[in-house]
Amino acid sequence: MNKTVSLLKQNNLLRTIDDELDIYLEIPHIAYIEVKKPQSKALLFTNVVGRKNKKKFSEPILMNVFCSPKAVELLIGDGDAIGAEISALLKMKPPSSFMDKLSLFNRLFHLKSVFPKRLKGRGECQEIIRLGKDAKLSDLPILTTWEQDGGPFITMGQVYTKSLDGKMSNLGMYRLQVYDDHTLGMHWQIHKDSNHFFHEYKKAGKKMPVSIGIGGDPMYIWCGQAPLPIGVFELLLYGFVKKENAQIVKSITNDIYIPRDVDYVIEGLVDVDNLKIEGPFGDHTGYYTLEEEYPFMEVSAITCKQNPLFCATVVGKPPLEDKYMGHATERIFLPLLQTTVPDLIDYYMPENGVFHNLILAKIKTFYPGHAQQVMHAFWGVGQMSFVKHAIFVNADAPDLTDHEAITEYILNRIDINDLFISRGVLDALDHSSPRFAMGGKLGIDCTGECVDTLQVNLLDNALLLEKMQTISLHPKGTSSSLTAHVKDLKQYHLHTQNPICVISVHKESSQKELFEALKPLYKHFKILVIVDEKNNYLDNEYMLIWRVVNNIDANRDLYFGENCMMIDATNKNELDGFTRRWPDDVACTPSVIASLKERGIIDIDETFEKEFLL
Repeated sequence: MNKTVSLLKQNNLLRTIDDELDIYLEIPHIAYIEVKKPQSKALLFTNVVGRKNKKKFSEPILMNVFCSPKAVELLIGDGDAIGAEISALLKMKPPSSFMDKLSLFNRLFHLKSVFPKRLKGRGECQEIIRLGKDAKLSDLPILTTWEQDGGPFITMGQVYTKSLDGKMSNLGMYRLQVYDDHTLGMHWQIHKDSNHFFHEYKKAGKKMPVSIGIGGDPMYIWCGQAPLPIGVFELLLYGFVKKENAQIVKSITNDIYIPRDVDYVIEGLVDVDNLKIEGPFGDHTGYYTLEEEYPFMEVSAITCKQNPLFCATVVGKPPLEDKYMGHATERIFLPLLQTTVPDLIDYYMPENGVFHNLILAKIKTFYPGHAQQVMHAFWGVGQMSFVKHAIFVNADAPDLTDHEAITEYILNRIDINDLFISRGVLDALDHSSPRFAMGGKLGIDCTGECVDTLQVNLLDNALLLEKMQTISLHPKGTSSSLTAHVKDLKQYHLHTQNPICVISVHKESSQKELFEALKPLYKHFKILVIVDEKNNYLDNEYMLIWRVVNNIDANRDLYFGENCMMIDATNKNELDGFTRRWPDDVACTPSVIASLKERGIIDIDETFEKEFLL
């Protein structure tokens, strides 16, 4: 990681902070704020303490290493160029000339670097070795990011596992909860390779070896979150991109191989017969994921370099570091996705859709129902199967990252009477579905011509709000007016065929009842979106999209009237027949923010706090 620090510093992408700062909330709050700035930088914290346990740490903490597009290009490479190289490999044909043979030989020669190289002896990551009771997790500066977190979590751990028969290896990046000095939670989700391996060991009645790397080449981190097919070892991708073999060494107390140059290695065995409650944890969805049972590791060794750096990331509401990592992933994996969906031109996963909640895809359409066919393909392939909401546009659509233009294109092509609503597997972090890891999916076909729908009789915001608030409805013989619960209103994209009206409410009933009460006003809106009054600002379109795609289940929260539809993006509870516990938003601790401001470590105003719902 010291090479990384030097590289970032040379390119003016590093800010060093020498103030004494706590691993509990302070350091992660600073990183959370930094990555939201337009010119964000990586952060090196050199004066790290744990005030709760009166500890002073000698190692610095590095955060926001993937802080910008420039940083990603320096540390990973040009995503488009790497994607083009993958595409060329996938399209290789038998050579027809001497020059073709030379070109093919050159490509195949470079592939010799793909496979990890096992080294004899020890690596730099094993210069210091602590075993058994001396291997204490509390000796590492592990962060507690959010006030409601279940404890400290390792957030950039490279989790190395292998199948029971040793034929398959896996590198994943999962959050890891510290329970005590020698016990670490394994948050590998039900769809991950590590979880499949776990069940192999469980069936055999054997404890499962795991080694966790921290730091080293940032490419290891990126490879750990790459959406490779099941059974493909992620370090193969390292060799392909870097054009050099990943050099790996055997762990001290188990037979897992890890990169020789990581800063730390935590080794141990997973008990296959027992689970522990893991969480809560403020995750990248911007919500806390609630307590669930997960496996845990009994630590047998902690090794490190002589002068290690501790690497961590922070997750919560977007935008975050994964924004920049995710863009590289999109570019590099487009050719692989095109092998399953050959008519796919491009795709884009906006960071405020937290990647698995919203995807835009541009396709070549040749026949009726083509977009629906592609939807099925998307929802059946790898990590794309977790996507909740997919919008498909035609080849003539604007660039998918031109937010204003693509939004207008989409809204001019939505036919609310022809939406594709399905259900299937969801990411385990999803909180809005009625069932864990399974729920509604929405596909919108915008590949056709501009729709010609009944025009809306538009009113200005103040007048439409007044009409909503004065409609009288007395449900079940009471004198309560549902529409009086409408607190504010703002309309977007009024020049399109499907203008959007967003209202905030003080919720005391099912919003289906409110939608029915508004029937006299259907002619004044086309798409009505309802959010809670609390923690939402109707002029913040970026965070409204984040809220909506997080909070809805397409099977439950879409309602249709004559020529209009409603999307209920409120927090769900017993009024909606929702039986799961709804989690809180991730939010910074006000006293910590106030202290950091007072000490001059952060400089943000109320506008910034409101923009990102801090």
